Amino acid sequence: MKKLGYNLVKIWIRTSLHLFFGKIKVSGLGHVPKDRPVLFLPNHQSALLDVLLIAVDCNRKPYFLTRSDIFKSKVLIAVFDFFQMIPIYRIRDGRDSLKNNNVIFERCAELLGQGEAILMFPEANHNLRRRVRPLSKGFTRILFAALEKHPDLDIRLVPVGLNYRNAEIFSDRVAIYFGENIALQDILLENDIPGSTQKIKDTVTTALKGLTTHIEDDSDYENIISWLDAQGVDYLNPQEVNSTISTYGGNDLRSKNGSKPTYVRNILKGVFVLFNFPVVLSWRLLVKPKVWEPEFMGTLRFAFALVIYPIYYIGMFILLTAISNAVLALAVVTSLFFFNWIYTRIG
Repeated sequence: MKKLGYNLVKIWIRTSLHLFFGKIKVSGLGHVPKDRPVLFLPNHQSALLDVLLIAVDCNRKPYFLTRSDIFKSKVLIAVFDFFQMIPIYRIRDGRDSLKNNNVIFERCAELLGQGEAILMFPEANHNLRRRVRPLSKGFTRILFAALEKHPDLDIRLVPVGLNYRNAEIFSDRVAIYFGENIALQDILLENDIPGSTQKIKDTVTTALKGLTTHIEDDSDYENIISWLDAQGVDYLNPQEVNSTISTYGGNDLRSKNGSKPTYVRNILKGVFVLFNFPVVLSWRLLVKPKVWEPEFMGTLRFAFALVIYPIYYIGMFILLTAISNAVLALAVVTSLFFFNWIYTRIG
């Protein structure tokens, strides 16, 4: 029963994500082993959306290492356990809490020993800046704990690049690149845990830099982003964007291929706001002002849409049925649904 419930929720979330995003491009699923323990290692930009996008399309049923501060009640703990979410403690949770990670790492080691898949963000924080940040060594502790119990375990590391067109706006687009899996045993240095730790981090970092846009020069980040935007680059194609970055001269910020919003797009946006006015107004007045970090904008917008749109469509159907008839009500609601679906793809 639990498996059936999990799969139904997974289908619901996947369908909702494809309705919410204008485009979801997934590449490299063939690199994900189905018969070996796997540690997914993605870059981290858009809070919980990163988790959901990978979870519904990774060809595995992964466990997730999640920040411990959201495990605040027995109800939430039960929900998170259903979705195979495991708390991980950070320095900001209190230095004393870090000792709890020893138990977590042991549990993850056992899961890998059983051939399971785990998803963990090696950057250990989220940020919308288009660059791969220094990796924490926390994920390597899990790997060594697993090898201590199972020395010959064939763990595969799968780097994942998440690439949003613009994670703060609606409608957005995203490309997910699963990189070639890395055999952990092949990159270990014999009897050298510190050296192996650094080699693992360097190997994963290099892979991630090829799977997502990476702006190395953080001191000139804003100018480089402005220049890339002026070129009209496609952030869903990180290889092409990274190649463009390599030609950056630091002076010419003039637009070469940039495009401006068309009148048709602006008109469609106006129609969208008009037809969805109660939803748009509720978002802008009640929810959006409470977004505490830009990295959570996409996640909260998706959660809001997930809850409010079924209510909106059902409420509209009931109201129109009361005013007119069920056939007309169904036709209007269906038309609105398809208009919204089309708008997300051209917005």
